Amino acid sequence: MFPPTPLAPPPWIVPFAVPLADPGRVALQSLLAPGAGPRDGGLPNLRRLLSRVLVAEPADVGPETSLSPPHERALARALGWSAGDGRLPMAAWQAADDGIDGGIDGTASDLAWGLLTPVQWHVGTEQVGLVDPQSLMLDAAESRALFEAVKPLFVSEGFVAVWGAPLRWYLAHESLADLATASLDRVIGRNVDVWLGAARDQPALKRLHRLQAEMQMLLYRHPLTESRQARGLPAVNSFWLSGCGVAQPSPATSPSLETALRRDALAGDWAAWAKAFEQFDASGLADAAAAVARGEALSLVLCGERGARRFATPARPPGLWDRLQRRLAPPEPWSFLEPL
Repeated sequence: MFPPTPLAPPPWIVPFAVPLADPGRVALQSLLAPGAGPRDGGLPNLRRLLSRVLVAEPADVGPETSLSPPHERALARALGWSAGDGRLPMAAWQAADDGIDGGIDGTASDLAWGLLTPVQWHVGTEQVGLVDPQSLMLDAAESRALFEAVKPLFVSEGFVAVWGAPLRWYLAHESLADLATASLDRVIGRNVDVWLGAARDQPALKRLHRLQAEMQMLLYRHPLTESRQARGLPAVNSFWLSGCGVAQPSPATSPSLETALRRDALAGDWAAWAKAFEQFDASGLADAAAAVARGEALSLVLCGERGARRFATPARPPGLWDRLQRRLAPPEPWSFLEPL
């Protein structure tokens, strides 16, 4: 008689675990090398989990040009959402988490939501890039002041505009119901024109692009901008709209998104990313491995820029032959991760 199978927990989703850039992939392969261990660095806990403990499911792989990155697609699957590329209702989900799903007075509860992230567009010689919003160092007071300065632009066009957090402003309007937009994680550090061009054939975006230009003009000489520049801080000169759609039902227990690797991956700092991965392995993944050893269930989703793959404790304990096979000839973790 097999012991009872632990209830499957919500997945633990790890974005940016598999780089697309060649230097990052080389760094990951080095971290997963058989000789890498606690003394030499590496990812011993992840390697053991993937080689000896967890069962790999088929990967969800798509193009790196998809509007919704793999970690957002994995989140949507875990939440049971049904939506197309670039139409995952991330804004409505986050607004509810911020306690503002009904808008200011409940009037927006049935509308579609969009996440309006204050950003800086950096104009270079060949392209316009979007700087990681975290580098703006916006506190709540300054973010609210900027929001109140630009809010009339959106309200005059019929949008409900709500402040949620320093880097999370929200719009609600029926025109956002089926609007496909690129995730912010696709655009940071890249040419914004590529991702704007992917959605230019949507009429609803024309008004938003006009509002983008009006916001840039409003903030160009605004006292808030001059104050930030005087303190050596980056100016907020635009916004990025993403996560549009009507709220969809979600389970009571949500999956968790791991943020340990995000900043360094978006910056393309692969040495720092490798160190962050080693720290994550020595802390979070070490705890997860210990929990599995105690008989607890684990659902781990590792994501790259093309795809995601779920690794989970088996539905029933493996037989003797399976245990021997994985011990004598364990699969190489890179074989599971390479497609991602």
